[in-house]
Amino acid sequence: MKNNTLIILALFLALLYSCDFSIDSKNNNRWSEEKIWKWYEKQPWLVGTNFITSSAINQLEFWQEDTFDLELIEKELKLSASIGMNTHRVFLHDLLWEQDPIGFVKRIDQYLTISEKYGIKTMFVFFDGVWHPSPKLGKQPEPLLNVHNSGWVQSPGAKLLRDTLAYYKLEKYVKGIVKYFSNDERVLIWDLYNEPGQLGIASHDISKERAIELYKQVGIEINEENYSTYNLKQIDDRANKQYYTLQLLKKAVGWVREINPSQPITTGIYNWDSDWGDFKQLSELDQFILSSSDIISFHEYGDKASGIKRIDQLNKYNRPLMCTEYLNRNNNTGGWIDGKEGNTFEAYLPLFKKKKVAAYNWGFVSGKTGTIYPWKSWDSIYTGAPEKWHHDIFYKDGEPFSEKEVRFIKEIIGSVND
Repeated sequence: MKNNTLIILALFLALLYSCDFSIDSKNNNRWSEEKIWKWYEKQPWLVGTNFITSSAINQLEFWQEDTFDLELIEKELKLSASIGMNTHRVFLHDLLWEQDPIGFVKRIDQYLTISEKYGIKTMFVFFDGVWHPSPKLGKQPEPLLNVHNSGWVQSPGAKLLRDTLAYYKLEKYVKGIVKYFSNDERVLIWDLYNEPGQLGIASHDISKERAIELYKQVGIEINEENYSTYNLKQIDDRANKQYYTLQLLKKAVGWVREINPSQPITTGIYNWDSDWGDFKQLSELDQFILSSSDIISFHEYGDKASGIKRIDQLNKYNRPLMCTEYLNRNNNTGGWIDGKEGNTFEAYLPLFKKKKVAAYNWGFVSGKTGTIYPWKSWDSIYTGAPEKWHHDIFYKDGEPFSEKEVRFIKEIIGSVND
């Protein structure tokens, strides 16, 4: 059976690579409002998490053959299902396809087999604008001590993003995966680009000393003499990056529409400083995102009042909504805002349920990503775990950060197992 699967994958990829990818598809073919609402109303209330195993520091370590841990995936998917979650958002990476497309597709299929066993459908994310701009295959760095998400990597890396003549590599990646899983009911939806235009380290006011330390952690040696060469504000300039991100996103929408999968597509609206309901004043990037997504998705790390405002703004577009990231227990201020008014499960899940918004919190089992630490840990030293976790729900042994919180999640999803 195992050999037959590999033969089928090899034949599929041979057929795929024989196709002519030279066409610059401008096809959008966005699902109509009627079609997307009909699809959405067939789904249960979608509640889940952004999923990566606790043993992986980033997308590459999660999926690479040497570190792909089926036993741990099963354990942590089972834990997710035990609190009622029915969907996960999972990040892919273009380098994994470039390295070994057959093996990558095989591992995706293995993941989906386990997720189906526990009633969990998956949203896959193709591209990501967040954090380190120079991803490398192979052994991934160990996490920085007590630092939030210190090893996460962008996809594609900064160099490839700016090389439009090399986008054929990304086309094969997107089309290959979408085509293989285009009618697979285990795949819920395709998320084309996470936080497009995000600047990673450069979006935060990080000292020179801290930047040098963070780059050293991913194998880039920086000193006082060459610091300016690697200054993220230069190599990851916001305007420059958003321009190229838009070019890639336009291509990606065309590539997926050309395959015409049974699943809808989305990309999260990016610029948080904008009024999302005022289409004309939005950036060109956000205008394209809103006009090409079948379902509108967004991230919300502010308090409950901010979430209400954002949902009201986006409801003007008359499409289903998905919040693909939330949970910020310290509410971005350093002072804890608890309970029903902050960025907590207690505040947001009732709101999402009432407004019929799908919900994916960031962080599940605390591990190598270090997302129990707040964003300010990039430039502030933490000597131990914070009083209240920034993200994440469980310790590695399956014990919850908060029994009360987990009980609340179970109750509101409707899967209390007391």
